[in-house]
Amino acid sequence: MLALGHGARRLHISAAYRAKAKVSMSRFEPSSFISYEKLQSNVDIVRKRLNRPLTLSEKIVYGHLDDPHNQEIDRGRTYLRLRPDRVAMQDATAQMAMLQFISSGLPRVAVPSTIHCDHLIEAQIGGAKDLARAKEVNQEVYNFLSSAGAKYGVGFWKPGSGIIHQIILENYAYPGVMLIGTDSHTPNGGGLGGICIGVGGADAVDVMAGIPWELKCPKVIGVKLTGTLSGWTSPKDVILKVAGILTVKGGTGAIVEYHGPGVDSISCTGMATICNMGAEIGATTSVFPYNHRMRTYLEKTGRAEIAAVADEYSDLLVPDQGCEYDQIIELNLDELKPHINGPFTPDLAHPVSEVGAAAQKNGWPLEVKVGLIGSCTNSSYEDMGRAASVAKQALDKGLKCKAQFTVTPGSEQIRATIERDGYSKILGDVGGVVLANACGPCIGQWDRRDVKKGEKNTIVTSFNRNFTARNDANPATHAFVTSPEIVTALAIAGTLNFNPETDYLTAPNGEKFKLEPPNGDELPSKDFDPGQDTYQHPPADGSSLKVNVNPQSNRLQLLEPFDKWSGNDLENMQVLIKVKGKCTTDHISAAGPWLKFRGHLDNISNNMLIGAVNSENDAVNKIKNHLTGEYGGVPDVARHYKSMLHWSPGIWEGDVTYSAPQPDFLISSETNLKKQGLLPLTFNNPSDYDKIRPDDKISIRGLKSFAPGKPLTAVLKHSDGTEETLQLNHSFNETQIQWFQAGSALNRMKEMQH
Repeated sequence: MLALGHGARRLHISAAYRAKAKVSMSRFEPSSFISYEKLQSNVDIVRKRLNRPLTLSEKIVYGHLDDPHNQEIDRGRTYLRLRPDRVAMQDATAQMAMLQFISSGLPRVAVPSTIHCDHLIEAQIGGAKDLARAKEVNQEVYNFLSSAGAKYGVGFWKPGSGIIHQIILENYAYPGVMLIGTDSHTPNGGGLGGICIGVGGADAVDVMAGIPWELKCPKVIGVKLTGTLSGWTSPKDVILKVAGILTVKGGTGAIVEYHGPGVDSISCTGMATICNMGAEIGATTSVFPYNHRMRTYLEKTGRAEIAAVADEYSDLLVPDQGCEYDQIIELNLDELKPHINGPFTPDLAHPVSEVGAAAQKNGWPLEVKVGLIGSCTNSSYEDMGRAASVAKQALDKGLKCKAQFTVTPGSEQIRATIERDGYSKILGDVGGVVLANACGPCIGQWDRRDVKKGEKNTIVTSFNRNFTARNDANPATHAFVTSPEIVTALAIAGTLNFNPETDYLTAPNGEKFKLEPPNGDELPSKDFDPGQDTYQHPPADGSSLKVNVNPQSNRLQLLEPFDKWSGNDLENMQVLIKVKGKCTTDHISAAGPWLKFRGHLDNISNNMLIGAVNSENDAVNKIKNHLTGEYGGVPDVARHYKSMLHWSPGIWEGDVTYSAPQPDFLISSETNLKKQGLLPLTFNNPSDYDKIRPDDKISIRGLKSFAPGKPLTAVLKHSDGTEETLQLNHSFNETQIQWFQAGSALNRMKEMQH
């Protein structure tokens, strides 16, 4: 039951809607309530303290402060202690999060939480067969997550339910909510006016344990939208353009807040698309102000009561007049053209009209081998309708896709509704294969067989990421990101060198014709068809239930506590790898086939840094073992060091370290590293990175007087006998230093229970 707190009044999801849409009351936990009154109270306290107008981002973030009276607030500097409303976990990351929660010894989660089975389903043949195979292959993991959810009070969305972010938008996001999710595209919920942030599993465990969650006070980048979207231009083009402006690092440490008169021309699900892909510019999250588009979406998804209360508190759910942003970007939607970004990076932006020429100039393959639509970014009813409207025009002229074409519905509700309304048939008739309601090719869960590994080719997707080898594990695949309607048009044309705004297609009878701009209803006129009921509600009391993990399993492994800090400086650490170039989460811990080991700490360690480029030889996963002189894979050499140097896996920087030229990965998962008892540090002088040699021994000094704001020192011992001393900066606060000293945040949590 979802209840809304508003003074003494409580509103409930109507029985009429539940009956009509087959939505079980069990989906909405009794403890899940919205208190706009509490949010308003906190915002009033903070506004009085700061004595200035607040951005929408600030209202929602500061509205969730644990101590609004005394919290130090300085954008970009201080750490905020927050009380999020809800936690959501996808099945790959939920395994470790639930294993950590189990080891905490707590009986039940403290906030409403859900697990969503979307990552472990491999796309191969088609939706039904792929889902059946996934249930068989992943039975052990699904059983673990289902039973752990039941025991500890976590809702469980079964495989086939849909992608976590789409399920959240349809069921759990609402204006003003603060939700954390163990997936980087959690910001999708900003399309419904919430602050939804992607975090590591350790952060989720903190919130589930009822501990205040820490977030560095974000800066706020304002994107002012004017004009109106029209023709071939879609919401996806807004974020593709913004990514081109800000680049993959431009949003780091900031919330991107959209505002201005142009907002009203974008559908609620379109706003979600824009927020979703904000992860690609490094943003903490993105958010839109509450408006009539959100109200309509809430009503269509059975949450009219939420919309009614949001209307009453609408001033709380929009930015204050005169608020100040750290940076402003202005975008005129009247002038925005359809974009396509790539290859190999989501911020290489091209207008669709220019990408063909860019491909010819750069030697990118012009032939489109596969077009893929859907994913958590673009699988709304509107997206599917616009893609179908393009496909139908081709079919009416006797044309089908020249490229392979796949369709990934975002949820069971979307799948059932587009099937009922005929979109699925149109997309199938033009050559599309409907895949399971899951992440699939977007995250590398794609058993692709039409090209060989290493074969140069082009694919076009409506996904969010297109880093090297992400979708199909082929480093020679040139992946481009665009809107579903442009993907459909390019799949029909079969070439990048096609601009649907100006170019003609040729029908089988020789007739030349131009595609008309796509159109699609924002929401279904007949309401949504929820499809099959795929939600498992936890029992009121799961204390008597058992969660079994087979000690012989290669998929799941109960956790042993990490060792505490020894009390000494870290001396003579061997460099494991010095990384060259870009070092993203994909390089650090590859996904795809490795997802199956996300619940087994020892086995998942076998993918550590296997995608990173070694500066010593420009090779991937080939580093020198300085104990033997031989070359081997990164995990293999690390294991050898561990066995020979007796290094503790709890603080693996304690005996072996790695360094990368850009601290991007530290910024994106810095708190999560700290929670594992690790020591993320950055160079005071970035050029000091060049002083580190692959065979160096490094000592970290100053840990006995480790304190906030006080730099540490690194002593480099080179093999020629010379030494150099570098200053290393950190962002640890007092609480985080206690995590390091205890060996992990989980260890510290246990210390505090006794």
